[in-house]
Amino acid sequence: MDTIDFEDFLKIDIRIGTIIAVDDFPKARKPAYQLKIDFGTLGIKKSSAQITNLYTKEDLLGKQASCLINLKPRQIANFMSECLLLGVYNNNQEVVILQPSKKATNGNQIT
Repeated sequence: MDTIDFEDFLKIDIRIGTIIAVDDFPKARKPAYQLKIDFGTLGIKKSSAQITNLYTKEDLLGKQASCLINLKPRQIANFMSECLLLGVYNNNQEVVILQPSKKATNGNQIT
């Protein structure tokens, strides 16, 4: 495993946001949702997430999640993804989103 300097770690901006909209993403190569995530004073950002195996649209609405918000935007089909929803693979190779165990303020930085 490669290591990084602490200064490199400080460049990463991971924040808590609340998913406020979930839409199907039929143009994605793999099944995915288009998400709108509220980061409080930092605004609303869009993300594409391949999490359709474990989560319905209804499951995701109002759910808080950890997101990398200072990644360069990325064009995915006809959609511009502005942040990266963070997750971990479970034993079935499905993505489980990373979220706080208790309610947090939207936009709070993960430390």
